[in-house]
Amino acid sequence: MKYFFALLFLTTCTLSYGQGNKTVSWTFESQKTGNNEYTIYLNAKVQDGWYVYSQYLESDDGPVRTEIVLDQNEALSLEGKSTEEGHKIEGFDKLFEMNITKFKKQLKIAQKVKTTGPTTIKGYVTFMTCNDEQCLPPHDVTFELKLN
Repeated sequence: MKYFFALLFLTTCTLSYGQGNKTVSWTFESQKTGNNEYTIYLNAKVQDGWYVYSQYLESDDGPVRTEIVLDQNEALSLEGKSTEEGHKIEGFDKLFEMNITKFKKQLKIAQKVKTTGPTTIKGYVTFMTCNDEQCLPPHDVTFELKLN
């Protein structure tokens, strides 16, 4: 009987992973804010009952934090830390046994950048999503934005 449950668990995990992460959809945009200055926005729409985690967690011992990874670009420099907006939930999480910051329904990340001229910014966002019963494996979503 224990082999049956082990097989059932592995099958469920494999099928869940193979379907990809459909609990969060991302959009990407940029806004010119000055001469060669832009703000890039990474917008997550999160399905009801699911959460994504902040970039700024107190420890790596809990959920996988959301992370923005940019391809090397000599024409681009980051200006300060990115900011987060959305329906924020902060506090002690029993599942991870630590204080966490997570977002439900939406997360909007804004990052100011400076360029030396027109360029394209490429990269990806890594995120993990959980509900009250399970967590899905971390997932990467690539993006490309032209800054003119």
